[in-house]
Amino acid sequence: MERDRPDSRHPLVGLVDETLRLNGRLRTVFGTARAGCSLNDSEHMVLNAVVEADRPPTVAQIGRSLGHARQLVQRAANALRDAGLIETFDNPDHKRALLLRATEKGAALKRAIDARADAIARELVPSLDPEEVADAVAALRALRRQIEAHLRAR
Repeated sequence: MERDRPDSRHPLVGLVDETLRLNGRLRTVFGTARAGCSLNDSEHMVLNAVVEADRPPTVAQIGRSLGHARQLVQRAANALRDAGLIETFDNPDHKRALLLRATEKGAALKRAIDARADAIARELVPSLDPEEVADAVAALRALRRQIEAHLRAR
């Protein structure tokens, strides 16, 4: 039987705990989707951010979006560039902050990883309601955006 959390605990603190636990479980399960591609966690994270971005991001933008240090993102971006998975190009809005975009090789690798991840997801929880998952994603995204807006306002 699952114990209720103490009344004094703020719901956001409970969300942090559950998110960390879920992240660990998901990384364990979906880590096999990257098998054989030689990307570490940081490189995979940055490749995802570059491919999924609405417009080419900078290293700093990825760091802020993911809550990681710019230096960690820069090391991953350098490794991805050296592997031919992303490329950098001049940013008309900033002289030193280069923009990042995936190469065809990088986009193809992400599609292959995503296809394996989709297969893992289907196998993992065949009874999962896709609408419930989509609702959870939307709720988490909305919460993240509210927190980001609060941080920008500070």
